[in-house]
Amino acid sequence: MSGVARGTVNAAGRLVAADPALATLHARAGGNADTPLAVVPLASIARLARRLGVVVSRPVTVADEEADVELWVRAQPIGDEVRLAVSGWRAQQPWPGPRGDDPVELEGWRWECDAALRLTHLAVGAAARSGSEVSDLLGQPVTALFTLEADGAGGLPLIDALAQRVALRRQRARVRTGGNPVVLEARVRRDAAGSFAGFVGTARPVEEALLATPPLSEAFTQGLDRALRRPLARIVANADSIHGQADGPIAPDYADYAADIAGAGRHLLSLIDDLADLQAIERADFDVPVEPIDLADLARRAAGLLSVRADNAGVTVLRPPLGATAEARGDFRRVLQILVNLVGNAIRYAPQGSAVAIELGETEGRRTVTVIDGGKGIDAEDAERVFEKFERVDPAEPGGSGLGLYIARRLARAMGGDLTLVSAPGRGARFTLALPTR
Repeated sequence: MSGVARGTVNAAGRLVAADPALATLHARAGGNADTPLAVVPLASIARLARRLGVVVSRPVTVADEEADVELWVRAQPIGDEVRLAVSGWRAQQPWPGPRGDDPVELEGWRWECDAALRLTHLAVGAAARSGSEVSDLLGQPVTALFTLEADGAGGLPLIDALAQRVALRRQRARVRTGGNPVVLEARVRRDAAGSFAGFVGTARPVEEALLATPPLSEAFTQGLDRALRRPLARIVANADSIHGQADGPIAPDYADYAADIAGAGRHLLSLIDDLADLQAIERADFDVPVEPIDLADLARRAAGLLSVRADNAGVTVLRPPLGATAEARGDFRRVLQILVNLVGNAIRYAPQGSAVAIELGETEGRRTVTVIDGGKGIDAEDAERVFEKFERVDPAEPGGSGLGLYIARRLARAMGGDLTLVSAPGRGARFTLALPTR
């Protein structure tokens, strides 16, 4: 169907009036005149609009017989009722799944993953045999099977698709257990409520020549700034203004909704910063100028920058005293970046009411600064994995992009130092940055 289908949802959540297309969708979902709106994503948007008292518009995907249907829904509260306007109606055919048990028919790989990018299904064609045991890979991140490669602009299409909850197009990769080049493509998988639940896709073998791309350049960072950073900064600023009720009082739920928008915008800005740093540190000519610095002063600055976050989390940051000094050599801005990352992570994982300690030291001709938290800790076998690109010990936990520690260690080593971790389950974590004194 095309055009707009309209309907009305009453205070009890029932669809009391609807155009034929919307009424049919409601009936196919198991609803009738005596039941609440049975199309869960539409019902959720209607409840949100009623609770906030504002118009809510967003895209959803709903199941309709043998196909998923992509819709755009506008919900407007009027008194006790909510008026729905549903448009789009673009059918998306479901993933057909493996074609029987015959792997010869598969050109490459078929894979499915959940919202945390953990593999939930694999089917492997004969031409894609690489020595991997499929059963061993289930439950592992997609990156356990494929090594992702940046595109010509320095980006990673899989990360972009995950952040935007959209279909994946042409992610270059290599099969880890053989190095064979492939191209990943996937559609979005939705759960029963229409929420993002992962990807369903393919990995097709390609010739090496087809993967050739020009080298990265500084235009990547400049393009990010123009295309993403500035618009996101405006979104964050406007959302903060709404949350702070700068133009007058608003409903508390609506103010909280604006705070969520601002938080999501800041998360995306940090991801952009990480990707820009990643592009820089992986260049063959990357170099960090070093100069005399004071690690104690930088540690105090990092703690000060994160004082509001620590207060909101109920965590105390124990910084070096004002009289303490720790002379070393490094780049002022890059060392501050590393320490902000370490202290920020410690605050994130420290229990409420606990303290994060920043301690100074010296070992083997290097000055050290150690950030200690009282969080749940990390298994010994994961202590090195956290420094790998796009790796996170528990992808289901809220957090960053999996790039922060990778970038921090690369920066530390570029300055002639190192970044290490000592941790154990239930005993928190100790991240130590060591930099040369001469």
